Amino acid sequence: VWLTVSGAERIKEETGPDLYLRLLRGPLDQEIIDTVRTDLPRTFPDNIFFNAAEDHQLQLYNVLVAYAHDNKEVGYCQGLNYIAGLLLLVTKDEDTSFWLLKVLVERILPQLKVPEVHRHVTAIGLPWAVITTKWFICLFAEVLPIETVLRIWDCLFYEGSKIIFRVCITLIKRNKDSLLQCDDFSSLAECFKDITRDSLVLQCHNFMQVTTQLVVNPEMVAG
Repeated sequence: VWLTVSGAERIKEETGPDLYLRLLRGPLDQEIIDTVRTDLPRTFPDNIFFNAAEDHQLQLYNVLVAYAHDNKEVGYCQGLNYIAGLLLLVTKDEDTSFWLLKVLVERILPQLKVPEVHRHVTAIGLPWAVITTKWFICLFAEVLPIETVLRIWDCLFYEGSKIIFRVCITLIKRNKDSLLQCDDFSSLAECFKDITRDSLVLQCHNFMQVTTQLVVNPEMVAG
């Protein structure tokens, strides 16, 4: 379903179904290989899928190396390992994970607009990159509960990147009062960690309903 609704299936046919294998045949950049290998043990280290057998880490290595050589402008950057890792957990297929990763990365266009919180965070001096880089780069993998992440990705593949912004804004608006009460760097950073673990994000369907309501009535999200 993800391949179809995201357009990855169409891109695969237009680009050439054997692209993934052709990329792995090389030539390969040794610097990219070394960087990817460094991140492999850090990817979901407590997940049995990646620790039960070496071939699972090899699949992740293949997907990341192939993508880095396909999109040389992006190459490989930290965070892609979590996205590709979660794709492999769901699809159990390297080729499918490669094409879905290709679509996902092309849809990341970070923009956040919550003026009050933005001013407050800026005044305290906490860089937005520290807070949201992992949200965007990992597309919430290793940030929100896995079931909630997969529901977000359902919408991402079907609707595009706007769902990522809606989730970010929902998290911030729902916790606006708590964030504004923080008066120093450390308490604000800790509050941003806490808002990804509140009771609503554990209830994936309710969370997505609230996120959807943002489009119709933004004030409903603050409740």
